Amino acid sequence: MNSYNELPKTYSPSEFEDRIYQNWCDKGYFTPDVKNENPAFSVVIPPPNVTGQLHMGHALDETLQDILVRYKRMQGYNTLWVPGTDHAGIATQIKVEERLRVDEGLTRYDLGREKFLERVWGWKDTYEARITSQLKKLGASCDWSRQRFTMDEGCSKAVREVFVNLYDKGLIYRGYRIINWCPRCLTALSDAEVEYKDQPGFFWHIKYPIIGEDGYVEVATTRPETMFGDTAVAVNPEDEKTKHLIGKKVLLPIVNREIPVIADDYVEIGFGTGCVKITPAHDPNDFMVGQRHNLEQIKVMNDDATMNSGAGKYEGMDRYECRKALVADLEAEGYLVKVEPHDHNVGVCYRCGTTVEPLTSDQWFVKMKPLAEPAIEAVENGSINFVPERFSKNYFNWMNNILDWCISRQLWWGHRIPAFYCDECGEMTVSKTDITTCPKCGGAVRQDPDVLDTWFSSALWPFSTMGWPEVTEDLKKYYPTSVLVTGYDIITFWVSRMIFSGLEHMGEKPFSTVFIHGLVRDAQGRKMSKSLGNGIDPLEVIKTYGADALRFALATGNSPGNDMRFSDEKIEAARNFANKLWNASRFVRMNLTIDEIKIPSADKLALEDKWILNEYNKLVENVVGALDKFEVGVALSAIYDFAWDIFCDWYIELAKARLNDKETEANLICQNVIAYVLTGILKLLHPFMPFITEEIYQSLPHECESIMISDYPVYSDALCFTQQADEMGKIIDAIKAIRTRRSEMNVAPSRKAKVYIETRYENIFGEQSAVFFSRLASASEVVVADKFDEAEVSADNAVQIITDACTVYLPLSDIIDFEKEKARLQGEEKKLLGEIERIEKKLANEGFVSKAPAAVIDGERAKLAKYTENLEGVRSALAKLG
Repeated sequence: MNSYNELPKTYSPSEFEDRIYQNWCDKGYFTPDVKNENPAFSVVIPPPNVTGQLHMGHALDETLQDILVRYKRMQGYNTLWVPGTDHAGIATQIKVEERLRVDEGLTRYDLGREKFLERVWGWKDTYEARITSQLKKLGASCDWSRQRFTMDEGCSKAVREVFVNLYDKGLIYRGYRIINWCPRCLTALSDAEVEYKDQPGFFWHIKYPIIGEDGYVEVATTRPETMFGDTAVAVNPEDEKTKHLIGKKVLLPIVNREIPVIADDYVEIGFGTGCVKITPAHDPNDFMVGQRHNLEQIKVMNDDATMNSGAGKYEGMDRYECRKALVADLEAEGYLVKVEPHDHNVGVCYRCGTTVEPLTSDQWFVKMKPLAEPAIEAVENGSINFVPERFSKNYFNWMNNILDWCISRQLWWGHRIPAFYCDECGEMTVSKTDITTCPKCGGAVRQDPDVLDTWFSSALWPFSTMGWPEVTEDLKKYYPTSVLVTGYDIITFWVSRMIFSGLEHMGEKPFSTVFIHGLVRDAQGRKMSKSLGNGIDPLEVIKTYGADALRFALATGNSPGNDMRFSDEKIEAARNFANKLWNASRFVRMNLTIDEIKIPSADKLALEDKWILNEYNKLVENVVGALDKFEVGVALSAIYDFAWDIFCDWYIELAKARLNDKETEANLICQNVIAYVLTGILKLLHPFMPFITEEIYQSLPHECESIMISDYPVYSDALCFTQQADEMGKIIDAIKAIRTRRSEMNVAPSRKAKVYIETRYENIFGEQSAVFFSRLASASEVVVADKFDEAEVSADNAVQIITDACTVYLPLSDIIDFEKEKARLQGEEKKLLGEIERIEKKLANEGFVSKAPAAVIDGERAKLAKYTENLEGVRSALAKLG
C-alpha cells in the first residue's frame, strides 16, 4: 500500500482550506523569481477600495484573475500577480466623516486636516487588513511580498513624477473652467464620475422683454434658478424667425439687468422657441458660447448649492427652494408663459447620488487630446485587444469625445497637488519634492490644499506598482502586464486612463488584453444593493460551502462581458460537484497500491482505458483552447461534464471489475490509468477549485510537492485512440439505451435479463464487452449475432431497442412477471373503461351539451379520444401476454 495521505470520509473544506493556503504562502509559491528566464505572465489586481470589505463583484473579479494566474503558472510562465488596495479619495473620506459624525458628533473641521488624516489612515489599515484576509480566504495566489497601496511611498513618488512631467509639457494646467460639482461631497468631479439618470422635470417658458420695444423673446429652461447668471440670449444667425433680434438687448426678469442678444451656431434652428438663455457659469455648452463671445461669468450658487448674493433676495435658499419661489414670482409678475412636463437626463454624483451642479471653478486639468490620440490608435491597430471585442466601442466612444480631465478634488484624503504658492511674490512652483521657500524670492510658500482625483494614481497602477520611476528588475521583467481583468463599468474611469498613461510615461502599452466581465446579479437578475437587501457576503458563502464552491459557482456559465446570476441553486450545485469529486477520489485512493503513476504501453491497455484516455485528451485540448480565449465558463463546463459523467459515472464503473481483481497485471494497469486520469482532472480543475484539488492530489501518487507548481496537462498524440474510443462509444450507447428502456418499464436493476445484440460490429460487442453489459445493463447473458432467427427473438416476444450500431432485444419473459403485469394491465383496462363510460354519458346528456361552453365540450371529447387510444394499447399488451 502506498504511503500517501488518506482522505476523510466527508468532504469538509473548513478542515483544510486555511491550512493549504498557509502552506502555499510558507513555501513561497506565489512569489516569482525575477531572474527566472521563463516568459513572464503578469497581472495587477484592480485595487479594491479601502472603504469596506469585498462584495460578490470583487469575488468574481479575483476568481477570474486567479484562474488565469494559476493556469499560466502551471504552464511554466514566470507568473506575477500584484495585489494592492486603492485609497478611494471621496468614498473613503465620506465613510470616515460619517463615522466621526455618528460616533463622536464631530466634523473633519473640528479635528483639523492632520488629525483627520490620522483617522483615515487608521481606517485604511483596518480595512486593508480585512480585504487582504478576504482575498486569502478566496484562494487568491497573489504575491503578498509585493503588496501595494495607491498612497504608499513608491506610488506617491510616481504620482508626483507624472504630475510634474505633464505640467512641464503643458499637459497639466490650472484654469477657470466649467466643471461638475457635487454639492454634498463638496468637490469637483470628472466627467467619468457623473452618472446620468432619467428624471421627470419641466420646461419653464419665460418672457425676456426687448429693450426699447413692446415685444419679448421667449426662452425655455429646466433650471430657472440659474437665470440670475444669464449674460446673453443666443439665436442662430441663419434662423429667419429670430435673426432680426441680433444686436438688440433684453431685460433679465426679476434681476432687471440688460443682456445682449447674440448670434451663435450652437442654437439649433427649429428647436424650441429659437432663443436660448446663456449662463456661462452654470452650463458647459453655455460656457463654450461665453468663451466665443467673451461673456461675463456670473456664479450664482455656493458650493453647497445654496444661492449666493448674485441671486438677490433669494440668497441663502437651497437651489430647489429658490426655483419654487422664483417661478411663483415670475408668474405673479407676468413673465411665466407656460410650464411643460419634460423628462430629461440629469447628472448625479457616482458616489452619493446627489444631482451634480455644473459651475465654473478654478481647478486643475489634464489636456486630454494629445494623450487620447495614441491611446485610440493602440486599440485600433490591435496592440491592445478587448475581450469581448464589442467593448472597444465603449472605449472609442469615450476617447473620441473626451474633454479635458478635471483632476483636482476639494478633499483632504488623497495625493495632495504638488503645487506651492508664494504669497509674497505670487510665484507658483510645481515640484516633485516638498518645498518650504519660494525659489524665486525666498519667501514662505503654502501647498495647494486640494488633492488629486483617485483615478489619477490608479491610472499609473501597472507601472507604479513595479517601482517606476526607478528602472527596476520587476519593471523590466513584468511590464507591460499580460492581461487586465475588470468589469465593463470602469472602462472609462480606469481602463482608458491606464492605456494613455502607460503609453505616455512608459512609451509602451500597459497590457495586451482587457478581459471584461459583467456584474454579479441576484437570482432574479437584479443588481445587488443595500437598498434591495439582496447582497450576498462572499465570506458567509465560504464559511458555509467553502471557497472552492464559491469560485465554482462564480465561474460556472461565465461568459466574457455578460452579467451573471448568483443563486442558492448554483452554490449547492457547486458543493454537490465537490462532494462527487471527493467521493470518487476516495474510491480511487482506496483501490491504489501503486507509489507512482505510469501509463502502460498501448498494447496492454484495455478498450475502456483507451476510451477514457482519448476522451481525457480531447478534454485537455478543449479546456486549454477555451482558457486561451478567456472562455472560463466553457472550460469549467467541459471539466464538469467529463469528471461527473464520463469519469465518475462511466469509467469508474467500467473499471471496478479489474480493480476488484487484486494482484493481477490488469489490476495494476487499471490503477495507473484511473490515477492518471483523476490526477489530470485535478490539474485541469486546479485553477478553478484550488483547495480540494490540492488536498486530493496530496492523497495520490504525485510528482510535485504541490499541484499548483505541477505541469498543466497538454494534448498528446500518444493518447489518441480514436478507433477504440468510437468502439467503446457504441457499447456505452447500447448500455445507455437498455438502462433507459428498463427505467421506462419500471424494471428493477436487480432483475437480470438476457441481452440479444444484433449488429454488424460483432467484434466490438463480443466477449470483451459482456462484463460491461453484465455490470451496467443487468445482463444475465449476452448473445451477439449479425442476424437472429425470428423464432429465437423478435419484436413480438421481446423489447426492441435500436441504436446507431445495433438492435438490442430484451426477452419479455426476462424483464416482466407475466401474472403481475397481466393483473396490472387488467386494472388499467377497468379504470379506462370507467372513464370512457363516464364521458360518453356526459356527452350524451343534452342539458350538458346545450349549456357547457364549447371549449369544455371539446376538452371532454379530447379526453375520450385519449382514453380510447390508451385502452387499445392496454388490450394490445394483454393480447401479447396471452
